[in-house]
Amino acid sequence: MPGMVLFGRRWSLASDDLVFPGTFELFLRVLSWIASLTLYLVHRRKLDCPGGALLSTYLIVLLVLLAVIICTVLAMVCVSMRGTICNPGPRKSMAKLLYVRLALFLPEMVWASLGAFWVAKGIQCDKTVVIGIITTVIVSWIVMAATMVTIFIVFDPLGGMTSPHPLGCPEHLDSNSSNQLLTGLKTAAKSVWETRVMFCCCCVVQDDNARVAFSSTADLFSTYFSDTDLVPSDIAAGFTLLHQQQDNISNSLEPQEVVTHFPGQSQEADLDAEVENCHHFMPFAAAAYGWPLYIYRNPFTGLCRIGGDCCRSRETEYDAVEGDQHNCHFASILKTTGLQYRDFIHISFHDKVYELPFIVVLDHRKEAVVVAVRGTMSLQDVLTDLSAESENLELDAELQDCVAHKGIAQAARYIYCRLVNDGILSQAFSVAPEYRLVLVGHSLGAGAAALLAIMLRRAYPQVRAYAFSPPRGLLRSLYEHSKDFIVSLILGMDVIPRLSVTNMEDLKRRILRVIANCNKPKYKILLHGCWYGLFGGNPDNSPTELDEANQRALTQPLLGEQSLLTRGSPGYSSSDSPLDSPTKYPPLYPPGRIIHLEEESGSGRFGCCSAARYRARWAHEAEFGKILIGPKMLTDHLPNIVNQALDRVVADRTACVSCPGQGGPPAAVA
Repeated sequence: MPGMVLFGRRWSLASDDLVFPGTFELFLRVLSWIASLTLYLVHRRKLDCPGGALLSTYLIVLLVLLAVIICTVLAMVCVSMRGTICNPGPRKSMAKLLYVRLALFLPEMVWASLGAFWVAKGIQCDKTVVIGIITTVIVSWIVMAATMVTIFIVFDPLGGMTSPHPLGCPEHLDSNSSNQLLTGLKTAAKSVWETRVMFCCCCVVQDDNARVAFSSTADLFSTYFSDTDLVPSDIAAGFTLLHQQQDNISNSLEPQEVVTHFPGQSQEADLDAEVENCHHFMPFAAAAYGWPLYIYRNPFTGLCRIGGDCCRSRETEYDAVEGDQHNCHFASILKTTGLQYRDFIHISFHDKVYELPFIVVLDHRKEAVVVAVRGTMSLQDVLTDLSAESENLELDAELQDCVAHKGIAQAARYIYCRLVNDGILSQAFSVAPEYRLVLVGHSLGAGAAALLAIMLRRAYPQVRAYAFSPPRGLLRSLYEHSKDFIVSLILGMDVIPRLSVTNMEDLKRRILRVIANCNKPKYKILLHGCWYGLFGGNPDNSPTELDEANQRALTQPLLGEQSLLTRGSPGYSSSDSPLDSPTKYPPLYPPGRIIHLEEESGSGRFGCCSAARYRARWAHEAEFGKILIGPKMLTDHLPNIVNQALDRVVADRTACVSCPGQGGPPAAVA
């Protein structure tokens, strides 16, 4: 529901968000009240010492004050449990209760300060009594400090700038006033988000590229979040409902509805070859991450394996390494790929906004010059990811609408200049002129490698690219063009290949729809969602509409989906959002043909990937046109998980090479 309005401003807190924090505070307060009462009843005869009257008075007043606080918090919890996300009517008294609760902080603070002062005077009483009073003072200050932190977290810098008119009364504003209000809100929102981004990325070098990325990221965030009136817990509830809704739909599908087509023998043989190629080139994409990923994949032995090479003085053979001061990256790359130092043409770990690390290596087994681009691993890379507006490309190919994701395009252009203008590729092909060019990468590196392959194809017609877990970064014309020489591999429910501005808009609308039609309190949604996410079970089949009895019981009209979407902007429609603009944020697609690794059987919701079984199949990009919610939507993107899944698929295919339709000729880079 919309955030609560307290002290004349909106906060990022809804009236049904106080169930869990209120219950926790209630638990602490009841324990404190019982302990204080026990302390007073057991030791009241020992308070005849000098200053004991003060301590006795302190305990009595504390018991009364705690009792009032407990009653107030209990009332807040009970009221917060009422209604639903979009039916705040039963919780209309919550604001008054919050005012009472906040008012009680003043006497509690004063009394806790007095208790600390009296104890500090060195009153000579029973040590148990003194320790008990010190404990109550500490607990009081901890609760008050936690409350101050919570107030800081839920403070909305834009809360005082919302429209003063009700959402349902657009007639109070003419179109000119409405436009001025929206313009002011957007400008203020972008300024706030830019400040937040700059604060989070304070360690990033403030050059021109960084400032452009800050502005681009702030523009994206402010635009995306400005047209909704939801608090963070509403979004969390929407995620849990969507997750269970997806599982309900999946469970209701018949087996023949899941399998949409049966590939022919030639397609299956081609699939075998490309899966083997992906399995071969994935270690190069993983090696580009350097020592952090190597240590993560080998937590017990990794440091010992590369520790001998770290901090060793660099010899002349290592002149091709850039940005690796202690040789730790190079040592991990050698271990990951199994190659020799003489096989590496260039290694760059130079990392800035729009400038990604990459390695160039000779792969003698596949007779290829491999360029591997690193994926997201730093704040600079995150800013590159979030530069999501479109950018026109100047390509030699005769293509129309050469448009791509700005951050990916800038990163690909940087690597292109390094490879071509600095003569790195010329040096590689002077050593192995008969080899062909292969570009690989994971995540952001996959998007940059795919776009780099498009840029280099005119000069290197036999170029191939293997994009592992790539983002959606190409306009449709480039996507269609890339099918001839790029293969993308996507694992399971990986969210990154499904993530785009247009898909995020679709996700936002689905969240609004599902929470607007749910008739359960938020705390029940979150509790059941946590249990279902951790332990599974039956998904909650929540009704999509309130039944007639509940409709009659409403004390305030429902906040419908449209009301949650407007946030005080009269005449707003979903198509007015700048995120729907086809020029700035057009629909983007993952590169090339897509191999999807689908899990057939797993070891649990958070089980080890090596225990799961996967099948590989060709997939259409439309299958990744919607963001799926699930416990593996993030873990399926990790490079080590992708590598483990590929190991499993290749091992299973090798074991079943004699099975009909599974055998095929030895794989080669075609």
